[in-house]
Amino acid sequence: MSAHAQNKLDTVVTTATRSPQKLSEVLADLTVITRADIERQAAASLADLLRNNGCAEMVRNGGAAGTTSLFLRGADTRHTLVLIDGVKVDSQATGGASWQGLPLSQIERVEVLKGPASAIYGSDAVGGVVQIFTRKGSGRTSADLGVSAGNLGTYKADAGLFGTVGIFDYALTGAFEGTDGFNATTPESTFSYIPDRDGHRKRQAMLRVGAQFSATQRAEALVMRSHTRGQYDGSRSRPLIDDISKQDADAARLAWTAQWTPDLQTQLSFGESRDRYETTPSPYLTETRVRNVALTGFYKITTGHQLNFTAERIEDKLDNSDVTAFRTRERDSAGLGYLLSLGRFDMQAHARHDRDSQFGDVDTGTLLAGFEVAPGLRVVGSVGNAFRAPTIYQQASPYGPLSLPGTKPLDAERGRNVEAGLKWASGDHEFGATAYRNRISNLINFGEAGACRPDSFGCYRNVAKARLQGLSLAAATRIASVNLRGTLDLQKPTNEADGKLLARRAKRLGTINADWALANWTLGAAVQASGARFDNATNTRKLGGYALLNLNAQVAVSREVKLQFNVDNVFNREYHTAYGYASAPMTALVSLRWTPQL
Repeated sequence: MSAHAQNKLDTVVTTATRSPQKLSEVLADLTVITRADIERQAAASLADLLRNNGCAEMVRNGGAAGTTSLFLRGADTRHTLVLIDGVKVDSQATGGASWQGLPLSQIERVEVLKGPASAIYGSDAVGGVVQIFTRKGSGRTSADLGVSAGNLGTYKADAGLFGTVGIFDYALTGAFEGTDGFNATTPESTFSYIPDRDGHRKRQAMLRVGAQFSATQRAEALVMRSHTRGQYDGSRSRPLIDDISKQDADAARLAWTAQWTPDLQTQLSFGESRDRYETTPSPYLTETRVRNVALTGFYKITTGHQLNFTAERIEDKLDNSDVTAFRTRERDSAGLGYLLSLGRFDMQAHARHDRDSQFGDVDTGTLLAGFEVAPGLRVVGSVGNAFRAPTIYQQASPYGPLSLPGTKPLDAERGRNVEAGLKWASGDHEFGATAYRNRISNLINFGEAGACRPDSFGCYRNVAKARLQGLSLAAATRIASVNLRGTLDLQKPTNEADGKLLARRAKRLGTINADWALANWTLGAAVQASGARFDNATNTRKLGGYALLNLNAQVAVSREVKLQFNVDNVFNREYHTAYGYASAPMTALVSLRWTPQL
């Protein structure tokens, strides 16, 4: 399902199969969030944007610079693969992307694939894939300038230059923002509560350049950087000292796309990402570097038959003072996919082999099928497995097995998924329903003393199993000049050992969004709601449910100038996604955007 009724079904997406595909042909559960959605909602961060559009649950320690987790279909945050234009973003210290450091102003669109996809992407895609596509230049030179101001001492500014010169296209963007924030902790946080305001500052920049040498040969280069400096409450014992966190998220990519024949296309790419996290005055520094070289492509055998292929090498490196056993590891992979389309019947089969330098080989596969039972109505289903490689920190820190010579390495976490659904579309009306069950084994938990450190307080071990099951509903329609869309997730992510709910995950959550076009105005309202959750695995500390109302209004002052108003959490609802941490109060923002043609 698209995130907005105006996203037509002939929109071309790539995340579902790693090759271009019309949205109407996608068999998996895929959401698209456009640049128009991003600007209209004026979300505080990428994580807020995904939550607001019903893609995932969000847990955050305080403000937008605080440690952030996202749960797709109840899966842990480390079980979501994050890509920026195909470049993998990850932390080998904590596992998963550092959501608080990812940029928002440079994004053209986001594609969110729910469900396992390791047979296409390899490690991490146990719960799903979030792929960020950066802004790209085209046509006549244009600029995009925006400024915003709001309560809590909030200010934002961004600028972009886009266009083409001969065979070259370019996009150059920059942004900065800041806020005095609010108190990140509550008195329940007995260790770190300090009654002060915890703000943040962010700086972001991106350069993307492409060269269209011919109709069949194209090269691209991307360089992106984001820096976040945030305040947090570290300890009650230091009430007069500001605890500071610094998060750097960098990505770079070179790619060459070649259309050798009308039926054969390949892409050779080299990518590198860096995730650096540092705190002061409490000294802590960790830095992850991920490099990958990939050859991907597809060959159209005949009408309705397509073969996809992938060969990839990924290298992870972690610099962390706790890690001494090893700091790097490599993974070599090869994959094939077969896409069949025979009128009303579609089928896809994907298989991949990964060889990891630390724990050996992993084979994954996914089979998907769809059948059009009536015009615009399809029944779809899939089965598949997935895995997440242990992080270097889990393996080689003093709390991991490889810190003690001769100890068996951790195994990969593994998921087995089955799902079935309905997809219906007719004009401006869309509906989708997906029922799923994903069983995850070999879950890595930090527990009591084990083989790695029998004299210490805990070790990382493969000890747990989880069952993620539920029903996801999404709908969109247009009535006169009003666009309506909504999502509802009924889920039960549990620990198979005791049947208890996984921490900080609700049984019910949903969204409702409405946009109304009136002359030069666009008026919008959105509701995000979540049921009660438990903050701990034993289900003894409860977090209450909540519902938030957000309002926005945009007016076209002229063809090039827009004025926008956003008010989030209109009723100033006090709620918590993590025990002892506050969430944002009512926030108001006024924005002015100028998009001249040069």
